[in-house]
Parts: sequence; structure tokens; C-alpha cells
Amino acid sequence: MASMARGAKRRHSIISRKMLILFSASLSCVVVLVICSLFRFHSPKPPISISISRVVFDGPPKIAFLFLVRRNLPLDFLWDAFFQNVDVSRFSIYVHSAPGFVLDESTTRSQFLYGRQISNSIQVLWGESSMIQAERLLLAAALEDPANQRFVLLSDSCVPLYNFSYVYNYLMVSPRSFVDSFLDAKEGRYNPKMSPKIPREKWRKGSQWITVVRKHAEVVVDDDVIFSVFKKYCKRRPPIDTSKGKLNLKLQKQHNCIPDEHYVQTLLAMHDLEGELERRTLTYTLWNQSTTKMENKGWHPITFGYSNASPQRIKEIKGINHVYYETEYRIEWCHTNSTSVPCFLFARKFSQGAAMRLLSQEVVNHFEVSALHILQTANGITTSFNRHTPHKDFDGIIIQHTPHKQILKTKIGQVSADRML
Repeated sequence: MASMARGAKRRHSIISRKMLILFSASLSCVVVLVICSLFRFHSPKPPISISISRVVFDGPPKIAFLFLVRRNLPLDFLWDAFFQNVDVSRFSIYVHSAPGFVLDESTTRSQFLYGRQISNSIQVLWGESSMIQAERLLLAAALEDPANQRFVLLSDSCVPLYNFSYVYNYLMVSPRSFVDSFLDAKEGRYNPKMSPKIPREKWRKGSQWITVVRKHAEVVVDDDVIFSVFKKYCKRRPPIDTSKGKLNLKLQKQHNCIPDEHYVQTLLAMHDLEGELERRTLTYTLWNQSTTKMENKGWHPITFGYSNASPQRIKEIKGINHVYYETEYRIEWCHTNSTSVPCFLFARKFSQGAAMRLLSQEVVNHFEVSALHILQTANGITTSFNRHTPHKDFDGIIIQHTPHKQILKTKIGQVSADRML
């Protein structure tokens, strides 16, 4: 009888210990979960991470104009005229400026820009990964509005070459992004250390000034892998400093890479999205090809002043209808929805005087007859176009590869698509 009591007591003790162990284990799990939750709640989030709205949008689509500027927008008066009398449901504006800079009545002449600076801007340096990080911040801010369906990246010296209705119809008719992208045949830009995350055959080059559809904007913002590789291995070589003497020889042997000329192009190639692109930029740039300046200062875009922003010059820019990429033996005919269109909607770099001349010539605020042409195309009325032979009344751009540079040739001069390494 006593042995039976001791056995029962022992079994009760074992059961009690098991229950205590189980309770302790459960309590530990709860504590761990609480701590993890608190850690996730309080830990800082990456600057690019946002919750992107992927809700199917039903309504008037918007163009998001993304301005990447130093501080203010010096050509705000021209853009103010561009947006005047436009349905506000058709566009939105986002500005990446210096941290802490506010756009208000004391810093801009356009009410369209009031408060349009993004709150999480960073300090940007040319030729550094901060440039593409700023672009991603602009895209991330614009993606929060599901109405934004086209995203246009612009600099503080960009001007529109047409009025809003023409630009809107041009972009909305096409389901494609406009991203200048071609094979980079140079040896110095691609860093072998990027492999295998970025294979050499996916390395691309092109203009920083892109226009993308929402799907491709999401790809850019969602990316962590390729951006991290660029941040680590794509850095510009320090400029020549005569005060450093022989040290310059060592500095010039460093790897040289300009992130903003490669990032979006390479990222979209990595995602096999090149078939969804018009592989050209919508922003015209005229590059300085003076040998002396090239050797001393490097390649820089020519600034249009009042004198060389003549009606004839603007007409010639607007008449360009194709681009030839010699490194790929490829002609990129400028079309949207299979219809021939001018290649460029915007141009840079324009001074305030040049912008004033455009305004006086009513370049951006008069009715464009050509806008009807694109509207007709959208409604199913198409025109024939020979993609193999340029029309005699148009000029094109040729990207010609040489051992040192790639050149865009036009009747109005030569435009470099690349900077001298």
C-alpha cells in the first residue's frame, strides 16, 4: 500500500515537472516573440524601404515629375507656365533638394512647388552612389500615390520642349519606359568584383534622365542587391589635382565608375526587362567636346544661354527622330505606340535667360498641333513610317564608338553620350 502511494506520488512529481518545463518553455517563447516585436518596432528602417501601393488603380493616370535639384528650382517660372491651366489630377510634383530646404513663397515663384520637397532627402555628390539613392527616394515618394503611372526624372536645368498636353499624350499612349541603355564597350567602367551578382554581359550604360512606367519604378525601389553592389564597387575616380604631383598617377589608376550612368540600365537588364523599354532618353543634352577642356576638366554638358536658345535651334532639336547606337549596330527609331514621334520632350542645360526666351516664344504654353497626331494614334488612327530609312526632313543622332568616347552626331553639332575616362 505504501509502495503504491510512493509510486503515485512519484508519477505526480514527474507530471508536475513536465508541466513546469512546458510552461517555462512556453513563457520563454512568448518573451522572445515580445522582444522581437519590440526590436522590429524600434529598429531604424532603411531609407528606401516603403510600403508601395500595388492596388489596381482606376481613374485618371498622373505623370509624376521628379526634380533632382541642388536647392531651389531656378527655372520655376518656366515650369509654372508649363503647369498653368492643367487639370491637377493629371500630374504630381516631387523635389529632392538639400536636406532641410523648404519650397515656399520665399524660395520659389511657383505655387505648384510649394511644399513639394520630400522629407527624407540626403546630401548628394555627383559621381557617388548618393545620386542614385536620391533618385530612388524620389521614386519611392511618388509610388505612394497609386494614381502616378509615369515617372519623369528631371534636373534643375531641364526645360520642356512642348506643352503639357503634348507631353502627357506622348507618355500615356506608350506602355513602355524610356531608358537610354546600350552596351558599355569600355574596359574601365565595369568592375570585375561586381561578378557574379552583376555579370559583365548585363552591364549597361546610358543617360541618367529616365522616364519609367510604374512597374519599372517599383523594380528600382524594391532593389537592395544591385544597389548595394553599386554602392560598394561603382565609384568615380578622384579628379586630377595638380598640387598632388606624382600622387596623381596612383590616383588615376583607381577604378572609375559613374553610378547614375549605369544603375537603372543595368538593373532593368538584370530583370530581363529591356524588351519593355524604348531604349532612349527623352532629355536632350549637348556635350562639350573641346579637347583642351576635356583633358583638364572632363566632359560636361554645354549650357544653353539666351543667344543659342533660338527658335531655329529648338526646332532642330525637336526634329530629331532616331538614334544610332554604333556599339550595338542598332537604330532606335523614336516612336510611341508604333507611330513616329520626335525623340525629345525635354532638354538641358538651360540658363535662366534661355528659359526666358523659351517662355517668350511660347514654347511651353501654346497649343501643339502635333498633340492631335498622338491622340489620333491612341484612338486607333495610325500613320505609316519607314523604320529603315530616315525621313528626308528629319535628322537623327548617331552614337559612334571610338577608343576614347562615344559621340552623338547631329546637324546641329555633336553631342557626347559619354564622358572621357
